Amino acid sequence: MADQIDDQTGQETSAATEGGPAAADPGDALRRERDTLQDRLLRTAAEFDNYRKRIERERREWTEFAGADILTDMLPIVDDLERALQAPTTGDVEAYRRGVELIHKQMTDLLRKRGVKTIEAVGTQFDPRVHEAVMQEVSADHKEGEVMAELRRGYTLGDRLLRPAVVKVAKA
Repeated sequence: MADQIDDQTGQETSAATEGGPAAADPGDALRRERDTLQDRLLRTAAEFDNYRKRIERERREWTEFAGADILTDMLPIVDDLERALQAPTTGDVEAYRRGVELIHKQMTDLLRKRGVKTIEAVGTQFDPRVHEAVMQEVSADHKEGEVMAELRRGYTLGDRLLRPAVVKVAKA
């Protein structure tokens, strides 16, 4: 079927434009190609979104890891300051003590600002995930496994343990 002349308009028409068998194939092929390309676009967009989220999560974890390393290095300084605060004071030493207290407060504020929290120990049940028992003592005043004394404070950063609390635990 070649081109034909329309009787009413006198214009040429082709069989492809009249809806013959050749007309269905190009349209269907274009729709299939469009659907395939749209599917690829959606998959690529989803892959990119997952990639972006993974990179953001890894960056956050790396930042926490680097921050935890620095904060762990600061903890012995806090320990030394706490020991200095426990020293007896007399006369002129009081001004020194106030200075040490001020430094201690600044350091603990910095740790708190960075998300570091102290682990509650004395009076709680021993928890090997956050406590490190270095001593046991028989005690009628405490329950079995209760933390009697904190020898060194423990710290967490978010859900991560920076350092366990070193404790003395009651024994039956």
